[in-house]
Amino acid sequence: MTRLKVNGVEEEVAVATVADLLVERGIDPAVRFLAVAINGAVVRRADWPATRLAAGDAIEIVRPLQGG
Repeated sequence: MTRLKVNGVEEEVAVATVADLLVERGIDPAVRFLAVAINGAVVRRADWPATRLAAGDAIEIVRPLQGG
């Protein structure tokens, strides 16, 4: 288990990569209009399967919401 801060909430997760984290949270990594940042740096979508997560990382998962 790794302790991460995901969208401002600290939690323990059993994932190794950005892609694994998305799947574990029920988010399809192939969905359009999705961005991920680790410690303030945006991670390119093509790098999600290989980008490893480390204890203490701050992850931001951003999806636009529809509305007016």
